[in-house]
Amino acid sequence: MFVASPVKTNFNGVSLGRSPAFPALPRRRTHRVPISKQVRAVISREEKAVDQEESGKSANKPVINSSPFPWQRSKYTGSKTVTAFVKIRKKIKEKLTERFEHQLELLMKAIGQGMLIQLVSEEIDPDTGKGRRSLETPVLGLPKAVKDPRYLEFTADFTVPFNFGKPGAILVTNLLSTEICLSEIIIKDSSDTILFPANTWIQSRSDNPQARIIFRSQPCLPSETPDGIKELREKDLVSVRGDGKGERKPHERIYDYDVYNDLGDPRKKERVRPVLGVPETPYPRRCRTGRPLVSKDPPCESRGKEKEEFYVPRDEVFEEIKRDTFRAGRFKALFHNLVPSISAALSNLDIPFTCFSDIDNLYKSNIVLGHTEPKDTGLGGFIGGFMNGILNVTETLLKYDTPAVIKWDRFAWLRDNEFGRQALAGVNPVNIELLKELPIRSKLDPALYGPQESALTEEVIAREVEHYGTTIEKALEEKRLFLVDYHDMLLPFVEKINSIKEDPRKTYASRTIFYYSKNGALRPLAIELSLPPTPESENKFVYTHGHDATTHWIWKLAKAHVCSNDAGVHQLVNHWLRTHAAMEPYIIATNRQLSTMHPVYKLLHPHMRYTLEINARARKSLINGGGIIESCFTPGKYAMELSSAAYKSMWRFDMEGLPADLIRRGMAEEDSSAECGVKLVIDDYPYAADGLLIWKAIKSLVESYVKHFYSDPKSITSDLELQAWWDEIKNKGHYDKKDETWWPKLNTTQDLSQILTNMIWIASGQHAAINFGQYPFGGYVPNRPTLLRKLIPQETDPDYEMFMRNPQYSFLSSLPTQLQATKVMAVQETLSTHSPDEEYLIELREVQRHWFQDEEVVKYFNKFSEELVKIEKTINERNKDKKLKNRTGAGMPPYELLLPTSPHGVTGRGIPNSISI
Repeated sequence: MFVASPVKTNFNGVSLGRSPAFPALPRRRTHRVPISKQVRAVISREEKAVDQEESGKSANKPVINSSPFPWQRSKYTGSKTVTAFVKIRKKIKEKLTERFEHQLELLMKAIGQGMLIQLVSEEIDPDTGKGRRSLETPVLGLPKAVKDPRYLEFTADFTVPFNFGKPGAILVTNLLSTEICLSEIIIKDSSDTILFPANTWIQSRSDNPQARIIFRSQPCLPSETPDGIKELREKDLVSVRGDGKGERKPHERIYDYDVYNDLGDPRKKERVRPVLGVPETPYPRRCRTGRPLVSKDPPCESRGKEKEEFYVPRDEVFEEIKRDTFRAGRFKALFHNLVPSISAALSNLDIPFTCFSDIDNLYKSNIVLGHTEPKDTGLGGFIGGFMNGILNVTETLLKYDTPAVIKWDRFAWLRDNEFGRQALAGVNPVNIELLKELPIRSKLDPALYGPQESALTEEVIAREVEHYGTTIEKALEEKRLFLVDYHDMLLPFVEKINSIKEDPRKTYASRTIFYYSKNGALRPLAIELSLPPTPESENKFVYTHGHDATTHWIWKLAKAHVCSNDAGVHQLVNHWLRTHAAMEPYIIATNRQLSTMHPVYKLLHPHMRYTLEINARARKSLINGGGIIESCFTPGKYAMELSSAAYKSMWRFDMEGLPADLIRRGMAEEDSSAECGVKLVIDDYPYAADGLLIWKAIKSLVESYVKHFYSDPKSITSDLELQAWWDEIKNKGHYDKKDETWWPKLNTTQDLSQILTNMIWIASGQHAAINFGQYPFGGYVPNRPTLLRKLIPQETDPDYEMFMRNPQYSFLSSLPTQLQATKVMAVQETLSTHSPDEEYLIELREVQRHWFQDEEVVKYFNKFSEELVKIEKTINERNKDKKLKNRTGAGMPPYELLLPTSPHGVTGRGIPNSISI
């Protein structure tokens, strides 16, 4: 590296000269240089001389012979000065003690006791066989002002020989007692500027004795790595893999795999949950935490203390703005749930909704939902007065924003057209499929689950399509019949779910057939709701819409049960499993097997932000035993078993890309002349139509990027890091699927482009489409009840008479209770919120500019962002097209879930780069 001489600085009028501290190799004894003198030393093998300058003096001084590194004794060819500009991010909020510590740290940094940096050349030192190294040099002086107030900038000066070569890496040592968030280091000399992007936490040397390795921004394949930093490239990768032993500590950055054995607690009977990631219950792997086991059979991991957070590698943790936004959501949820919680506690039961005004009063007053009257609990005395005061506290704290689905038309959810529209343009538009043939058959074992043929027979469907002036044969031929089928996924769990006693809920396994009319509306024709068969009955119930009052209310209850099924499958399968859980192994493998120098790592990096942290938080309080999902969604304590069963039966990587998924479901056909090579069966399918635009843009970016770095056809198979990465994803990250034959090969640039496009789509467009509509659509409980507490009453049931007298009460009392509803609404609102520090797909060029100095690559990202601007314009134009009935209509919210941009908050739009919530 550079020949680093003692660095000059001036602090409070005192000249400081500091010899390099803590070198990586053993240092020889040197003479101490008086601190009052400014010293500059240049060392060579021939001269063995030191030029010293003393303020105001020119007296000759003794020669200092201190050459701890062999390369410094090479032939002297002159030297040059190089400056390192070190940018550090400040904490946004600091406690009083932290402010004092911050001032002390500034002082320590000013006198060179904060951070040491050492340059490593890309060239080999012939004497050591390793990259040339400068001496460790302290970062000195008071910070300089920068434009962004979140950052501080320090400098360090190096004197290096002209033949040192280009720096390829920097070794950073933190001498402070607290961690430092290093943003970047820029190296400048008279002829060159080199960026070393970091965006990483540098731990105190007391926590991590090894210096952190920061590589320059230029990406390179393993085979192209300069000789001087090859060893460091491998060393950095080894440092993040860990050894699979011990409990991980918060400051560490270790990425490793484990099964889902931390969702339950075998010490409590009601919290026993199966381990996911074993042959009986296969699942993707999660990030290993190494917490101690609380049982060996099954091997369940401790969940820690109530407020103790699960480990994630330090660089994956939420930044302060995100953390504050998340905490604000929890605080807001506390107030939202305050009234139902207090009411339930006082009455010793969870209160159901008794009229629609109970639901309307959950929301803030607006032009649709008029001003609410002051509430009166009917309780007397002090408690009554206290409760009345609580109930009438400000709407800001206790009431929700009106969800988009009822904001302009509070009765839209009642209509069949809206029920059908949401299968194409709602929060879960990924389960509808083309009905290709009749009869509909189950794949379940008939010995356990009864006859495989559906009760939705040709006769039933033919009778319904007659209302549209067509025949069943013609409807099939014209591809107008569609199906949402949860029968096989749910029926094995129905009996167990309906037997839950501690928090009862009732469900069926549903099938729904839709007809796509010539005027562009998707309408439900018939619904089949199934229970496990008994010796007396197949327990398959068919419902169609009718015109008399009784049939109308029964039909409404049937649709509610379909929505309940849909909400559970959406949350546990399409949202959690197919985006959050499936993405986690990709992130772990990327960090373990791809160097930060690797072009694939740099491409994927923005799409991994915050995912491990939000997944850890989900395991802590969302999908865990007794968590929100179990208490508020239909599957209850069998929720994650259902998710595992779906992973086993339907998840496959090659079908997770949008075009492949659409073709699998029959919603598109292959067509080389069409967008992305597929033609939609329903043109007015907003999720698919907008999604294909985003998919195409991602695919184009990835293909250009991959070809740029892999110009040699053999470079894919010869890239050892890349092959190890893909191998680990298949054989460790998705271990339970490792023997499947459908895994894509990784031999060509086309293979790699397809794999990367799938991953980026899942992290960005796919997650946005099925996440940020949760509150806009699910925030109104009757539209998407997450569970129902009663089956549909049959004429022989005791509840049937009550249903006939008061069907509205029967419907409302079937919905989640007030506490269940507000709990899930609070979660949906939090999950639908963009934080102020969100990084969006359309901003990718700004995010990636920090990583690349290659003008050609920068052009790819500029083009991509420009394309997303055009896509946003196209989507806005589609939302104004009156011919598109699933986007426009009186009181209908436009389809905006795949609009690239969004302000922060609950907006129902915007595509972040990553699964960050």
